Parts: sequence; C-alpha cells; structure tokens
Amino acid sequence: MDRYILTDSQWEKMSQHCLGKSTDRGRSGTNNRLFIKAVLWIARTGSPWRDLPPEFGKWNTVFKRYRDWVKAGVFEKIFAAVNDDIDLEYAMIDGTIVRVHRHGQGAKGGPYNQAIGKSRGGMTTKILALVDGLGNLIKFRLMPGQQHDSVEVKPLIENVDFQALLGDKAFDADWLLKELNDKNVTAVIPPKLNRKTQRDFDKEMYKWRHLIENYFCKLKEFKRIAMRSDKTDSSFSAMISLCASVINSR
Repeated sequence: MDRYILTDSQWEKMSQHCLGKSTDRGRSGTNNRLFIKAVLWIARTGSPWRDLPPEFGKWNTVFKRYRDWVKAGVFEKIFAAVNDDIDLEYAMIDGTIVRVHRHGQGAKGGPYNQAIGKSRGGMTTKILALVDGLGNLIKFRLMPGQQHDSVEVKPLIENVDFQALLGDKAFDADWLLKELNDKNVTAVIPPKLNRKTQRDFDKEMYKWRHLIENYFCKLKEFKRIAMRSDKTDSSFSAMISLCASVINSR
C-alpha cells in the first residue's frame, strides 16, 4: 500500500479540511487519513468500490462517506489548501478527452447533464485545465466530449491573474484575444491557418506548453481519471481534485 500513503506534509495541509475532526460538532470521523488513502486506492486502480481491500474498512461505508464529502465540497477545499504556491508568470490551457465506462452512464437527467457527450471516441468527458508556470493545476472544468474547448474558457480564466496565456490553435478566438489584450496579457496562441491576417506569437515560449501535456499524463496515471466510472460530474470532479492535490503537493 506504499503507493497510497500520504506524506506527513501532504496530510498536514489536508487534515484541517476533513469532516469529522474532533473539534467539529457532531460525530467524529474514524481515521480520516485512512479514508483518504482508500479513495486514492480507488483512484489509482480504477476498481469498483466493492473491490476495496478490507484493510480500508467496509466498502459501502467508505463509499457513503465519500459521497458525503463530495456533497460538502471537501475535496475542492483540500485541493485549494495544497495549491497555495502557484507560479502565475504565465499559464497554459488545454483540454483532454477521457472515455466514459458504461458504469459511469445512466445518471438521473441524462448524460449531457453530467458533462458526458458522444464524440468520435464514443461516450466521453473533456477535462479543460489551466496550469501554472510550474505545470501544476490551477483550475479545471468538465465538458461533454463533443464540445469545443473554447466553450468553458471564460469561467476557467476568470479571477486568475497571469502575464501570458499559452494555448494551441483551438483557442485562437477573437473574443479571447481581445479579452487578454484588454488585461495586458500576452497571448501565446498560434493563429489558425484560415485567418486572413497571420499574427505573430512567441514560438520559443510556446514550446513550454508541453508542461500541460505532461500534467495530463500524470493525472491519467490514476485509472479512475483515465476512464471515467463516476456517474455524476460532482463525484468525478471530486476525484480529480483529490488526485490533483497529491500531484501538486509532491
């Protein structure tokens, strides 16, 4: 189980945001650190909750606790807590597609309401991410797989101050270029070939964009992220937030 052990420094940042601490009102949780490791085991292996090893506790109890934490937004708070040392000299934006397992389909309201759509790869979800100059995740948005990357760009970059934004041709949109220019942000985005006027961009700086591709590779080492098995976007977002917390605090 060494692969799922949290370091003391990671746990120190996470522990104060867990539910059921001895200082909280109501019932105290049993071994929050073991519970986090149980969720990480599910994330790393991609296994169904029923296959959770017994040393982590009863699988249905762990799952119910996970859903309680999802509803309370605990994993987002944990991600914010460990993500306190970001480098915003520049930021990078990109999207990645993940296949949706059949166990991840069938939520109430239909798949589209859970950021699931049908694209060339079948039923998919797109993770649109913003990472900092060190290649660590700042924010992300979930989208149905067939949606264009630019749809969720505005809320993704909102309230984030950076000096330059690196992105591929998918982000060569007039509204985005204008918004970046109004904020005195350098757009390191190559122009689409069908533009009548080809604008210049910093080709050397653009090479740094590999950092966001590297981040997606790290994130997809967690099989529960590489293939989505969560029916609801809230559960999938929580799983991403926890995995990103571990990656960012290494």
